[in-house]
Amino acid sequence: MRKYLAFLFMCFSFGTFLYASTDDDRWDYSILVSQIDSVQAPYLSGNSVIFTADKNARHVGIALDYENFSTIHSFSKKVKKDMDDNVVDSFYFYVLNLPKNVQEFKYRLVIDGLWTMDPLNSNRVFDPKSNLMLSVFDAGRDIPAVTEEKGRGKVHFVYRGESGQHIRLGGSFTNWDSWIYEMKEVSAGLYVLDLTLPPGTYQYAYYSGIKSFVDRTNPERCYTDEGKEASLLIVK
Repeated sequence: MRKYLAFLFMCFSFGTFLYASTDDDRWDYSILVSQIDSVQAPYLSGNSVIFTADKNARHVGIALDYENFSTIHSFSKKVKKDMDDNVVDSFYFYVLNLPKNVQEFKYRLVIDGLWTMDPLNSNRVFDPKSNLMLSVFDAGRDIPAVTEEKGRGKVHFVYRGESGQHIRLGGSFTNWDSWIYEMKEVSAGLYVLDLTLPPGTYQYAYYSGIKSFVDRTNPERCYTDEGKEASLLIVK
């Protein structure tokens, strides 16, 4: 019987990227996938949850409670081959890029069309609404405060910096008058302000004295008509 070489290289069969949207994301995704080596209970890696399933199914999908179980996300299949291109193992996997505001969520797997609990996850809970048992995953992570829309036009602005500052907010919604809104320091170095804005696209910046700076908790950037860098916010 042919002996397998000590180290294996991996071949992956993907339909499309289930996680990635930019070159950096694809690189991170590839690293995550390369580290999945067996079928095991779901686990957290960075801000992603890794799910796996046995190879014997024809199709495996997952539906999530925070999406109201409305979408079934298909798993991909990872195939392990030796250096002679012989298949030595395979299994299904799914990389979930966990939304920043989700700490714990419930889910169900769909295996060959049958809705079921995750057999690899012993954490389960009864859902009285559906009268079903659901699998549960607790990310067990700290969720940092960030600028975000909370719904119905309410925007929660966040600034982190040194304690004891007077931080102001200005933007296209104030005609760039930064003296209307001052943020409140709710804990050491954490400043917040809640505003209700109509739907639209807004530019804004934070101010300390005469200095303006972008919102570091919001990665979206733009440039004002004066050519200054600002943060960009879309209220739906």
